[in-house]
Amino acid sequence: MIEIKNIKKSFGELEVLKGIDLNIEKGEIVSIVGPSGAGKTTLLQIIGTLDRPDSGSVCVDGIDTTQLSQKKLSDFRNRHIGFVFQFHQLLPEFTALENIMIPAYIAGVGTKEARKRAEELLQFMGLSDRAKHKPNELSGGEKQRVAVARALVNNPDVILADEPSGSLDSKNKEELHQLFFDLRDKYGQTFVIVTHDEQLASITDRTIHLKDGQIWLPSETTTL
Repeated sequence: MIEIKNIKKSFGELEVLKGIDLNIEKGEIVSIVGPSGAGKTTLLQIIGTLDRPDSGSVCVDGIDTTQLSQKKLSDFRNRHIGFVFQFHQLLPEFTALENIMIPAYIAGVGTKEARKRAEELLQFMGLSDRAKHKPNELSGGEKQRVAVARALVNNPDVILADEPSGSLDSKNKEELHQLFFDLRDKYGQTFVIVTHDEQLASITDRTIHLKDGQIWLPSETTTL
């Protein structure tokens, strides 16, 4: 479902990614781990079309995103990719329900349909009673679940998560991690997760180890 071929990326003289090849199947939950500076977030941003590689290709559901114009890239990102960040990035002036609906509005979905989808997701997250609450009225775990719902509202092909549980306590971490698998079971959702959390990495379907801008095979990662 995601096919990455020979992705290279440099910032000035610093070569961050040195030829990444990776395939991710639909419904797979993949973690990307490695030391700071290994290129994890850069790779995630390139998969998510937030940044362009210097060379190579990224195909999502058969579409080579590196060949799209900026306008088409923005539309593709909105409809096909969902994002979850370490610090939820909810808009403080809007309620939980409204925050979830925003990407649907951007995609041109009508208010009635967007609200129905957002309410369905809030119910699945166990947050129906928090729909009218603004972010400053929600706990950290609740905010992150709203952020996950927002990422899902347009039924994307893949959810990309960058340290999604990094700001949560142990209980909320476990609940968020379980949520990813529940969403995969219900919606067939694909997840690519950058994480330093060893517990999360250990339960994903597959762990990709990055070091010095390259993928290391399992036999080579015993010292990481």
